[in-house]
Amino acid sequence: MGHPRSAVKPPKQKGSFHADRWKHMAAGAKRGWMQARFPTSLAGQLQRHAIPYLTGALLIGGQQGLMFARDWLFKLGVDAAVSERAREAVQAALTAVAVVVLAAVMRVLSRVLIFDAGRSAEYELRAELLAKLHQLGTGFTQRLSTGDILSRSTNDLSQVRLLLGFGVLNVVNTMFSLASALSLMIGISGRLTLAALAPAPLLMLVTRWFSRQVFLRTRENQEALGMLSGRVQASLAGIRVIRALSLESSEERAFEQISAAYLNKSLSLARLRGMMFPLLGAVAASGVIIVFWYGGTLVLSRQISHGDFVAFSTGFARLVWPLMALGFVASTVQRGRASYLRLREVFDANPEIQDGDEPVPASVEGALEVRNLSFRLGERTILDGVSFHVSPGSSLAIVGRTGSGKSTLAALLARLLPTPSGAVFLDGRDITRLPLCFLRRSVGYAQQDAFLFSTTVARNIAFCLDDPDSDEALRKVREAASEAQILTELEGLPEGLDTVVGERGVQLSGGQRQRVALARAFLAAPPILVLDDPLSAVDARTEAAILDAIERQKQRSTVLLITHRVAAAARCHRVIVLEHGKVAEEGTHNELLLRGGLYTTLAEEQRREQEMDALRVAS
Repeated sequence: MGHPRSAVKPPKQKGSFHADRWKHMAAGAKRGWMQARFPTSLAGQLQRHAIPYLTGALLIGGQQGLMFARDWLFKLGVDAAVSERAREAVQAALTAVAVVVLAAVMRVLSRVLIFDAGRSAEYELRAELLAKLHQLGTGFTQRLSTGDILSRSTNDLSQVRLLLGFGVLNVVNTMFSLASALSLMIGISGRLTLAALAPAPLLMLVTRWFSRQVFLRTRENQEALGMLSGRVQASLAGIRVIRALSLESSEERAFEQISAAYLNKSLSLARLRGMMFPLLGAVAASGVIIVFWYGGTLVLSRQISHGDFVAFSTGFARLVWPLMALGFVASTVQRGRASYLRLREVFDANPEIQDGDEPVPASVEGALEVRNLSFRLGERTILDGVSFHVSPGSSLAIVGRTGSGKSTLAALLARLLPTPSGAVFLDGRDITRLPLCFLRRSVGYAQQDAFLFSTTVARNIAFCLDDPDSDEALRKVREAASEAQILTELEGLPEGLDTVVGERGVQLSGGQRQRVALARAFLAAPPILVLDDPLSAVDARTEAAILDAIERQKQRSTVLLITHRVAAAARCHRVIVLEHGKVAEEGTHNELLLRGGLYTTLAEEQRREQEMDALRVAS
């Protein structure tokens, strides 16, 4: 299992990015441009895929025209057979067979084109949805639960795909079927056509009522599904807490209540749809009865021929299905509309953090300056007039008690929260004016609550690389893991670096997750590296080794270390002390100790804690 420790990467040349950083940024910019050109409106998607939709519509029109010809051939064949003109009857039958085959081919092709267009629209809307979710901040995710967002991204998107595929197909098919069948029927007998269509007004009224109800109940059903998905996601994410507190029974009861609410909404929708088709079928069937009764009377009185009656019957049969399908099509359209309105809430949401309008700078030196930075969350002031400066290649420790605003300050430096304009500057440039992709590649942020993806350890560490499975990526992963003092432990896992860590890294301990996230930050090697309390879950020996690694990071990055430990702050060039969102003290470690202020108090408290821990171990 033992692998030789990889050498530390050579320091980057000052004033330039790594080549792979630029390559990755260019690829990200290209993906962003591709996503930005996809329309998010239904009309925009129809226009974008106009060629397959129009071609499919033309094929449907051609197919319905051929079906008109088929029905007319039936008329000619039956009249010829009744008149004992066998040759004409056979010729009409053979021609009808050829027409039916050609119509079937056109029918299949039309469905392939329109269904493919619907699938393509779904793909593009999904890409736009993901891109939009990446732009939206914490305010949006606090308003909508994770389960609700997942429901919109899956179930609602599927309903929109049905609308743009199946719905469009049947709307077009209904229009052409009505035109083809009615022209045939009116040509044979206007009176019989009026009689056959007598139930049509009632059919339309019933369809309209059902459409409205389906729309409302579908929206309620999707919202209930979002709540159910959110509850399941929260339960799975907090399964250890639930087990630790023995809350399985109460969690099951809460889930049962939400599941019952979803069941009631689903059954309400199912009952409505179950009523819809029998009622619509009964209304449409009354037209068939009228055709056979009144049409038979016209045949007996010789007002229409036997062939006319057969052709009218087949034409009306083609008309009955579109009339009956109106309810189903209306249901699909209304369900798609309801789902699209839920997606529209995401597409129309305004990002809290807007992209900067300045071009990407040619280079990054790594100088960071904060000028009178203030930040409020609701009515509470988190930061108040914070100012400091960090030179390229130097390090700064940000120290303070819990709740002093350290983590908020770290998030503002990378614009993970809405940073005020004119407050934070990278190489003299206001970060609110810089492109977000460039800024976040320049200011790497390793957050305190380490997040790991449900994949292998190696892929988690190599997440920022274009090809995380290459041999070169594996070499970099081992190097970064070694720097973070986690390589030996990872190689001791059942599958080594190929071990799947589980949801949010549940297979690893808190300290291991923290060091894997730290290795990921080391591997990214941004010009400015912000580490938010990366030592909170490690022992003293590991802490010293990690601090040595952070020291080496200064050779290629400007380092901001957010910590509550004075021993860690002592390794940095300068220290600022936050208290109630303000800079209480600033200076070197030794200078602050001599002042006898808050920093000295923190150092004394931690010294006493270490002495007490040592006494407990000795006893």
